[in-house]
Amino acid sequence: MTRIRTNRWQRAAGALAALALVAGACGGDDDAADAPADEPAEAPAEEPAEDPAEEPAEAPAEEPAEEPADEVEVTQDGGILAAVQARGVLNCGVSGAAVAFSYTDADGSMNGIDADYCRAVAAAVLGDADAVEFTSLTAAERFTAVQTGAVDVLMRNSTWTQSRDTEVGMDFGPTTYYDGQQLMARASDDFTGQSSVEEIDGAIVCTNAGTTTETNISELAAELGISITLNTFDDYDQVTDAFIAGTCDVITTDGSGLVGRKAVQEPEDQSWVIFPATPISKEPLGPVYAQNDSQWADVVNWTVYATLIADENGVTSADVDDALAGEFGAEMVRLLGGEGEKQTFMGLSADAFYNVISQVGNYQEIWDANLTPVGLDRTGSANALWTDGGLMYPPPAR
Repeated sequence: MTRIRTNRWQRAAGALAALALVAGACGGDDDAADAPADEPAEAPAEEPAEDPAEEPAEAPAEEPAEEPADEVEVTQDGGILAAVQARGVLNCGVSGAAVAFSYTDADGSMNGIDADYCRAVAAAVLGDADAVEFTSLTAAERFTAVQTGAVDVLMRNSTWTQSRDTEVGMDFGPTTYYDGQQLMARASDDFTGQSSVEEIDGAIVCTNAGTTTETNISELAAELGISITLNTFDDYDQVTDAFIAGTCDVITTDGSGLVGRKAVQEPEDQSWVIFPATPISKEPLGPVYAQNDSQWADVVNWTVYATLIADENGVTSADVDDALAGEFGAEMVRLLGGEGEKQTFMGLSADAFYNVISQVGNYQEIWDANLTPVGLDRTGSANALWTDGGLMYPPPAR
């Protein structure tokens, strides 16, 4: 049932219409809120001789008691979670050209760690990891798609930065991959894995337009006092093609992206090297979604946390029934929908995260399916669990 959508913006109008409906509902609440103010004013004017204690005592007791319930109902019904559940499919924005993260395979399927996290959210919300409609987005398109509601969530190797979190106006979920920017060049041009950034002085450097990668390399070149010619492209397929053709001396992006490209695109007559050994930036990558929808944020965030908690407890897709039965401790019983579960408080079914782990897997399984094949090793990296010296530290499920 997994779908890959070619028209990226066909749902934007629907999203705006939905916002109009919500605004109308809120307007109705405002009208209702005027009623309690009118009631006490009329009662004393009509029957001053009657007991003044009767009318004021009745009006406040009836009207205000109903309003809070109405406000909560409008907020919940107008959120992204309700929209996705009503639609029956998750609209997920991806790259479609990022090796190991989200790329379209020969059979038309979308694969990669980002694509699998789209499936994980669909499994949590809809009970079906295949109930996803993928939208391939360029770097320039991706955030507009979130802002307009064209996608429910963006899983597109997007770096969490201050400006994007505030000025651009989006919210970021937990980091699913800790990355850092590096460069790649040809060994025949005298570059090695130990080369420094200073060695690209005078080079033609290519990367994606409208990315933190572009900003980082420009700022670093200025700091180092070196001169580069920076050429940018809309997608990384174009960048790699230009590098293979020899029109770029150096290409740069997140280190994971370079590893993936080298693994699948390096020509037999060339030898590509990635440098410097220490990345030149911090690039925390993870889900992105619209601002000010805390319920949807909780759903996306805890879907990611669920894969990490299962990993932390050694529970794989093959172990979920044993874990639900209590063989892996009380936390896993709660997380998978047993006694003490919290998923129903989030607007999900009790077995939401059971579906995630059974249908998609824990974090290590998702890693092994997508990143291990291109040579990315989790051991000793920031992506290891906190118990193994890494930064992956999910909050407890309780």
